[in-house]
Amino acid sequence: MERLQIMFSHLSVKLMAAAVLTGAVIALATGPAWVWLLVPLGVLVQMLNEYSIHRFVFHLPAPTKQWQFDLLYQVHYGHHDFPTNKELFFVPVWFAIPMLCMNFSLLWLALSFITPLALPIAATVILVGGVGTFLFYEWFHMTAHLNVPKVWVERHVTTLHNQHHFRDFSKWFHVSPGGQIIDRAMGTAIDRDALKSQQRMEFIRTMGLSPDDPRLVSARLRFAGKYGFSEAEIERAAVV
Repeated sequence: MERLQIMFSHLSVKLMAAAVLTGAVIALATGPAWVWLLVPLGVLVQMLNEYSIHRFVFHLPAPTKQWQFDLLYQVHYGHHDFPTNKELFFVPVWFAIPMLCMNFSLLWLALSFITPLALPIAATVILVGGVGTFLFYEWFHMTAHLNVPKVWVERHVTTLHNQHHFRDFSKWFHVSPGGQIIDRAMGTAIDRDALKSQQRMEFIRTMGLSPDDPRLVSARLRFAGKYGFSEAEIERAAVV
């Protein structure tokens, strides 16, 4: 119950859940029964999307312009800086919803040229399969950062995700169960033998930046009120 309360306190999660329900209604009302067989396709696409966005967008090199850095800080750098801050567990609504709208619109438009079932197919693949998988990602990601009782699969996700946060932020970009297959295929996994000998990366919690980097200092102060950073937390975060 605690985890559900945390999740649904965030607007992006509420809107994504509404998108899944909307997709289900559209599929039921306008599509044949077989469109539900396309849900696994949406799951696969979202798993690839999860990996790609995390690796190639959220982990972009730190911008030199402060306003650009502030955007990246809100979407991901801040989460590494303060990994237990519950306000930073979830993808911001200003990023999640435009991505959803773009993915849905592009598939709907492309399918509209080849089939009259473009709407129910897009709804099933993107809204039900894709967004449903995204919500599972949010659940497992949140759980990985909470000190709560966990079932086996949640403990497994937590173990691998902790390696990303506290051992090597350039590895293990997946979060959702099964996503480690993508990391292994893309060469961003850490095998057990390597883990035994690999040293913790320098400045791991600031993704390679010096903790007192002016961009980080500015972002922490700017978003202290929004995310609830205390003065003590900000001071500790800036220690080199």
